[in-house]
Amino acid sequence: MSLCTQFGHLIYCCCWLLRVWWEVLHHTMKSTRHPSDASQYVLLGAHPGWHIMSNSEGVSCLNRTTLVGLVYPADGKEVKKETKLGLSAKKEEDFPTWYSELVVASELISYYDVSGCYILRPWAFAMWEVVQRWFDDNIKKLGVQNAYFPMFITEDVLNTEKDHVEGFAPEVAWVTRAGSREMEKPIAIRPTSETVMYPYYAQWIRSHRDLPLRLNQWTNVVRWEFKYPTPFIRSREFLWQEGHTAFATKEEADTEVRQILDFYAGVYEYLLAVPVTKGKKSEKEKFAGALYTTTVEAFIPENGRGVQGGTSHCLGQNFSKMFGIEFETEDHGKSHAWQNSWGLTTRSLGVMIMTHGDDKGLVLPPRVAPKQTVIIPIPKSSSAPELVEEMFAQVRTFKQQLEAAGVRVETDFRTNYTPGWKYNHWELRGVPVRIELGPKDMENKTVVMARRDTGAKEFVQWDQVATRLPQLLEEIQNDMFNKAKTRYDACVEKVTTWDEFMAALTNKHMALAPWADDETVEEDVKKRSATADAMGAKTLCIPFEQPELPEGTLCFASGKPAKNWALWGRSY
Repeated sequence: MSLCTQFGHLIYCCCWLLRVWWEVLHHTMKSTRHPSDASQYVLLGAHPGWHIMSNSEGVSCLNRTTLVGLVYPADGKEVKKETKLGLSAKKEEDFPTWYSELVVASELISYYDVSGCYILRPWAFAMWEVVQRWFDDNIKKLGVQNAYFPMFITEDVLNTEKDHVEGFAPEVAWVTRAGSREMEKPIAIRPTSETVMYPYYAQWIRSHRDLPLRLNQWTNVVRWEFKYPTPFIRSREFLWQEGHTAFATKEEADTEVRQILDFYAGVYEYLLAVPVTKGKKSEKEKFAGALYTTTVEAFIPENGRGVQGGTSHCLGQNFSKMFGIEFETEDHGKSHAWQNSWGLTTRSLGVMIMTHGDDKGLVLPPRVAPKQTVIIPIPKSSSAPELVEEMFAQVRTFKQQLEAAGVRVETDFRTNYTPGWKYNHWELRGVPVRIELGPKDMENKTVVMARRDTGAKEFVQWDQVATRLPQLLEEIQNDMFNKAKTRYDACVEKVTTWDEFMAALTNKHMALAPWADDETVEEDVKKRSATADAMGAKTLCIPFEQPELPEGTLCFASGKPAKNWALWGRSY
């Protein structure tokens, strides 16, 4: 950047700050809410990377990424540095803004300079590691092994399976240049790995003795999404696991499809405390090139959208025929392998955040929380140094006892922040239980345990801390799931007519409706249910648990004979 350009930017910024300061001096709006609550500041102006906020305490220049900035008091006597915690948007009032603020303020992500890509910060990645460990342990019990395949695909190989590549074509990113020269042939970056892996399955599988072949890889993929990128939920690059297996018989493949789907349901319901519906995708919504697709479907009540949580596909023999994955049978015949593929992504974390978060920040289920408790000592400013050290030593003792009991523990000994600030900080990050230890607690040999999900507090004797906290964490996990399940169930409306179907969508609910299981009907429903303010609805799944379908029941949309009940809704 030239010196003249830099000088021009400096002049612009100075003028802009003078204008904002003039607005502050003449600012007459008053907040009716508590002035110490940073989320109630009035927005006066904005500049790339910064917000200018004001309340009765003064004016703040807040960095939009870190929420840290300089506070200029109203009386003009001093300038001090503070960190402002909290969210300005309310979950029930402005869900998209609330979510966007939350994932940054709670230090889950940072925005990257490539649109649709995000940096996963340690707090988020630690949760993904919990999911990884639980799922990895379970699939290894089935005999699945981990491997890694390259991320690049030649154009010829990508085009091997026509239906498959057509399903991904709009999302494929291509490498066309190496340094300063154009490449002779473009190379695709994997949107999924079927076409990467299966040429080598054809080399490795020759006999029935080579089966089953069950591989999984933990990796990233790129799908160049252009529709409303949302952190965790829809991004151009994301982390996932993808399993690719081959069997001698369809029965073996069918069994594994359901086993993996049960594991996906376990990730959501057991780890993340998020209810899901297990079912089969319609022909229109199934994975491109698959025989059939099974899915777990979550739902976000605030915006009335379903979320495909994880999918387990039976590929049949389609890919094995395309790639020549053929083996000699026990009776010396020839047969093509039966194949499956299945995948779960970091989208699961986004669903959990949306489901449990509140206006104070994250609310994390204990089983997936990076830290399940934070212990905060609260010495008085007048306390003698030896009393403070005694309190800190007791905190360290609790930490050792709890870690020995299998609890993930954080301690906060910082003295440059008030207890209230620390409480807000850890609430924003969603730690399930806060343990407080103050002077009176030292006298009484008790601690205060405060739940993040409900705010309820209880006093616990020192000798019971290591036994009570694990019990409390289990109670919180179960309570969070039950609360979410009650909301989820309330969002499913059983309908039999078009008017009832549209009313359910208007209520931001899902509709369980009798359906002719006809692709043309599904396309028609999507078009007819679209409004000026909302996208059309589609089938989320055909639930495995089906209500009774009386003989003569008609499809809610077409009037044709119904074949099953389908779960419909608007979705991400």
